[in-house]
Amino acid sequence: MIDSKIMETTKSILKDFGNTYFSDKGTLKRNKVIEDLDAYTPMLMKALLANQLIHDTYTESIVIDDKSVELFKLNQFIEMFTYKEYWQDSYTKFENKIGLTAGGKFIDETADVVLDFPFKDTVLKAGMTKEDQKDADEPFLHETIAKAEIDQLLEPKIFVNATKYDQENLNGVSTDNFDNDNLIIKGNNLIALHSLKNRYAGTVKSIFIDPPYFFETTKPADTYTYNSNFKLSGWLTFVQNRIKIAHELLAENGTLFLTMSDEGAHYIKILMDSIFNSQNFIADVTWESRKSISSDALISINTNHVLVYAKNLSQIRKNDFRLALDIDTFKNDDEDGRGKYRLEPFDAPNFRANLQYEIITPSGRHVLPANGRHWRTEKSTYEKLLSENKIYFGKDGNAKPSLKAYYSEVAEAGKGKTASTIWRDNNSIIWDDAGTNTKATQHQVELFSENVFTNPKPEQLIKRILEISTNENDLVLDFFMGSATTQAVAMKMNRRFIGIEQMDYIKTVSVERLKKVIAGEQGGISKDVNWQGGGSFVYAELMEKNQGYLKDVQQAETTKQLDEVVNRMIAGGADFDFRVDVEKVLQDPEYQAMVLADKKQLIVKVIDKNQLYYAYSDMDDRDVQELMSDSDIAFNKSFYGERDL
Repeated sequence: MIDSKIMETTKSILKDFGNTYFSDKGTLKRNKVIEDLDAYTPMLMKALLANQLIHDTYTESIVIDDKSVELFKLNQFIEMFTYKEYWQDSYTKFENKIGLTAGGKFIDETADVVLDFPFKDTVLKAGMTKEDQKDADEPFLHETIAKAEIDQLLEPKIFVNATKYDQENLNGVSTDNFDNDNLIIKGNNLIALHSLKNRYAGTVKSIFIDPPYFFETTKPADTYTYNSNFKLSGWLTFVQNRIKIAHELLAENGTLFLTMSDEGAHYIKILMDSIFNSQNFIADVTWESRKSISSDALISINTNHVLVYAKNLSQIRKNDFRLALDIDTFKNDDEDGRGKYRLEPFDAPNFRANLQYEIITPSGRHVLPANGRHWRTEKSTYEKLLSENKIYFGKDGNAKPSLKAYYSEVAEAGKGKTASTIWRDNNSIIWDDAGTNTKATQHQVELFSENVFTNPKPEQLIKRILEISTNENDLVLDFFMGSATTQAVAMKMNRRFIGIEQMDYIKTVSVERLKKVIAGEQGGISKDVNWQGGGSFVYAELMEKNQGYLKDVQQAETTKQLDEVVNRMIAGGADFDFRVDVEKVLQDPEYQAMVLADKKQLIVKVIDKNQLYYAYSDMDDRDVQELMSDSDIAFNKSFYGERDL
């Protein structure tokens, strides 16, 4: 067993008490240690607190009546003896034990009970440039992190390499100022989202995300970069942590759209209900993601789910949540100067007594609403519409009444077509006009002369979403940015956007695509919206600290490569969990006997995840400033507004 520095030090002190705390076989009497600690046994406490490492780690000074008093964090110290293999508890007790707790103790230690769950964060595979890698079955590396460490992990981070792209600087130019331009960020999306919180909380109008899908069984064709083959619990936790902060960024009248496959949709629906409140659920849209039929399946799955939630449903007006008005649907014109119109039913569903009256057609036929329906206006309003020649009874004047809906009037009222999730008679989905993955792939080939991204979402789908959820200049967020489809569509539709992507292809695919959009590329929805080019965006990276080492460890293909990375980390002063003696671990026969995958997982585990990126609060450190350019420093001050963070 590999001991932490703390445990190693503690054991050496306990051995000075002879057989009090060790059996004849040299086994630590954990229960005896805990018993004496609970009793604050004087000799034991004196010996422990005399050790500088234990004293510095487990004591805290507070001021009472202007006097400084030292407190010993007994419960935290006892936890070391409560669980086996303490080095595995580098982050929290929940690594080995989960369940009912009270006051930080499990129910076998206390009588008062609460249901307690850990906070987990999943570390993505990093450094992949394409999605056709052969190691898609590599498991996610995830671990449990303590609350205090979470706070440190998620505090705002430093941005570096800020570069602005526009028509005058299509290849990019360094910038030291952020003036609310469109923004894309390279870095862990959970951490990046929290770095956006101070500036953007409550301002995002629409969020679209296409997170890694959950598959019950491994699919040979699944080569999604983030690796979808992992445990349901880990996947749900991974998504949950990101949705929670995304919810804070949404405006009160904002909405979130999430795409998902059949296997994960119902799990994620329950999770979303818990975050947004089920009362803010809008719809589960069925999107026809492919046209071809799979003959190998019992039932060919041709659709994906699009779950739609509101931040606050009461703040969304129906007329604002409509598809864009299509003038091509207004085909009629009486040449009377009022312009084009379309015919709409003059009756509506449900029985309403005050809207039941007889209408006489020009042919003399007496008409009432059909059973269970009503006329859409009161009689006096109908008579006014009739006098204005806005009621149509067919060519022979004998049909039931229809309303002439003029484009000018409908457009002024902000009314487009209501989006729907219903099935059509031809067994197609109403969202079958929102493009397919195949169409999106074809667009990629047009952009890059190759298929650079697996299962991309079509621009037509994002256009449909932004039509019903945003207006021009509204802010759109996608923190699983991928090939930047959402950002491309937002730019073409004159929406502002933020995108986040951790993978290295953000430079070779995402940035390059947006540069083509600025230049006026004509794929996707360009012709539909008459896109002529223009726009701008700023690219920035979270300043890597341990994240760089983390990627190097994960990319090591041999034991020799891994050893070189670890030695470089030690020499470079990488941040490890202070409770683990890494050099001792490397010399341990147990570690040396491990296969490469287990070694990598162990090293990833002991890397301090609180130090993946440099915190903005570190900018006052001269050593950190020396790693940054003057432009980097100025950009961060501009972005954070010189806030005291």
